[in-house]
Amino acid sequence: MDRTEILRQLSQSSPGELMMRADLVRAWHHGDDVHLRGIVEFSNHCIRNCVYCGLRRDNRNLRRYRLSPDAIVAAAMQVAAAGVATVVLQSGDDFAYSATDLAGIIRQIKARADVAVTLSVGERPFSHYETWRRAGADRYLLKHETANPDLYARLHPGQRLEARLAILGFLKELGYQTGNGVIVGLPGQTLEDLADDVLLTRRLDADMCGIGPFMPHSATPLSGVSSGALDITLRMIALIRLLCPRIHLPATTALATLAPEDGLYLGLMAGANVLMPDFTPAQWQGEYALYDHKAHIALAQARSVTARASRRVAGWNKDPGYKESEPYAKHA
Repeated sequence: MDRTEILRQLSQSSPGELMMRADLVRAWHHGDDVHLRGIVEFSNHCIRNCVYCGLRRDNRNLRRYRLSPDAIVAAAMQVAAAGVATVVLQSGDDFAYSATDLAGIIRQIKARADVAVTLSVGERPFSHYETWRRAGADRYLLKHETANPDLYARLHPGQRLEARLAILGFLKELGYQTGNGVIVGLPGQTLEDLADDVLLTRRLDADMCGIGPFMPHSATPLSGVSSGALDITLRMIALIRLLCPRIHLPATTALATLAPEDGLYLGLMAGANVLMPDFTPAQWQGEYALYDHKAHIALAQARSVTARASRRVAGWNKDPGYKESEPYAKHA
């Protein structure tokens, strides 16, 4: 499928046929297993000032929080106790946690539970990624958000898409399993941009890609912008499944926020094979407010949606994306 065909598919009125094709490819390569990744959103502080994000530095109305290292490890142990084989440690770009702090947390989790550890903590010095890889981190999620460098620069003051992509390449070199991601419906985004997002994801050879609709936050410069469209978001999931058959695709929280009744289910039917239930301590779950009215996906909901899609939750040892971190030597 070339760029012209991708654009044609994105322009269609209904995503149904494309979703069916993608679901067949998903079943062929991944079977009926849905893989769970337990998210711990451990800090909502961020030094960045991205114009669409509720965690942005200039949002003075957000109740900020940081979990202690012990609290982070305790939440990770709840993920493991629930039978979820992957812990995702997620935060804003919060340098209050040093590279050494996070390395210690990773080591504790790996010593106490047989789980994969995924990090999603934004842009850091390259040496930090090396430190965390040595500590045993398995995966890193870093959304590129848009393949249009000019749009990226407008949305992320002081940042460049080129630097973001360089980080993803370096993470690959270190042996991380990498995840990128796309926001669908950003103001100024075109279908041509989205086609480029599909092709970029294939070029990156990503292990995972999160595709979600743009959702506005009332305390950002984009507060009055409409949400991304459900049908185009589903098309993007399906297209990336077709072009990257073995990639792991989550039905995202943003999709559940846009369509509370059916968003996760439709994501699975469009080719997704991952759900990400939230294990953040209850008193802080509403404060990781990337956008307004962010949905909370509980473990029970993830299991229910999986059953509705006539799929099954993957067992502890059936996660094909999980592997023990090999001894780190390449950049030692």
